[in-house]
Amino acid sequence: MIDDGHLDRLGRRVTLRPVDDDNWRAVADVAPRDDQRRFVAALGARYLLLSTRSEVWNSLAVYADEIVVGHVMWGVDDDGSHWIGGMLIDAAEQRRGVGRATVRTLAAWLSAREGNPLIRLSYHPDNTGAAALYSSLGFQPTGDTDDEELITQLRP
Repeated sequence: MIDDGHLDRLGRRVTLRPVDDDNWRAVADVAPRDDQRRFVAALGARYLLLSTRSEVWNSLAVYADEIVVGHVMWGVDDDGSHWIGGMLIDAAEQRRGVGRATVRTLAAWLSAREGNPLIRLSYHPDNTGAAALYSSLGFQPTGDTDDEELITQLRP
């Protein structure tokens, strides 16, 4: 379990846990709001499949106390940078600070890994909600893009 002590706005502790036999179905069923589907997968199942078929991505279940409320994955690029990707918070759980707590928790855990790697993520330029969240957490554009997405990096 990855636990950095962050709470959502309801006072629930947000933790990141391995996807396992007990929670994979709940993670697979996580679904964003309809208006977000042009930026993220329609269901967590897509990200779970990506992480099982790829050697790059590792899926984590996002919990608020003992309830699965989302999915996030992380990976390591060829240059050693660590990436946050595939964050999906269930529509019913949004606007409660779960996404913020998820990014803060995962970024802290990743940056504490051997070599204190750079932490990066990307988002579509039209996704103003993601842009505001990531900027407020200290991510700055690198000037690079990947598949139309803006790449950002956490300030050291």
